[in-house]
Amino acid sequence: QSGDESVAHTTRGEKGHGFLLVVSGPSGAGKGTLVSHLLRQRPDCVFSVSATTRPRRGTEVEGREYLFLSHDEFVKRRDAGYFLEWAEVHGNLYGTPLNEVDRHVEADRVVVLDVDVQGGASVRRVRPDAVTVFVFPPSLELLRERLESRATDSPEVIEQRMHNAPGELAQWVHYDYVIMNEHLERAQAELLAVHDAEHARVHRLRVT
Repeated sequence: QSGDESVAHTTRGEKGHGFLLVVSGPSGAGKGTLVSHLLRQRPDCVFSVSATTRPRRGTEVEGREYLFLSHDEFVKRRDAGYFLEWAEVHGNLYGTPLNEVDRHVEADRVVVLDVDVQGGASVRRVRPDAVTVFVFPPSLELLRERLESRATDSPEVIEQRMHNAPGELAQWVHYDYVIMNEHLERAQAELLAVHDAEHARVHRLRVT
């Protein structure tokens, strides 16, 4: 090849090449811990704050963990097209505000959704371009231990979550990636690797 031949360079995509990163799995699988680590390590990631009708827990702050809404207000916003997706889970309503998601994606950010399995299915239906990750607990026994140790749910709610867990775990086959959350540092590294690999997708790059 001649010495003056031009060299192609790849750069990050133009504005609008952000994407949704959906982290899903049963309650107690450790989604929140993995997502928190990702947000600390990758500054292009922003957390999508979901709305919910469930009661606030412990140190949770309005607008940080969730937007806490009454049932009537949630239904009103749902009917007005406020949510990208919504679902009823364990007797409570959850939804992802659409405008904030679109705003960040258009600004070339990675919007991270921490949602249950129903929410993950809803997002896949309306946004098939979303990158989806299923967090798998190493066993049902450890899942129960995690639910009990965090001391945020009543025994009745824990039993309901455990009853639903096998059906939720069966949904892993519909996701792009699966992370076995047995060893925390390894699981954290795997989620970072998913983020980094997705940024290297050809359709997210442009040649100059």
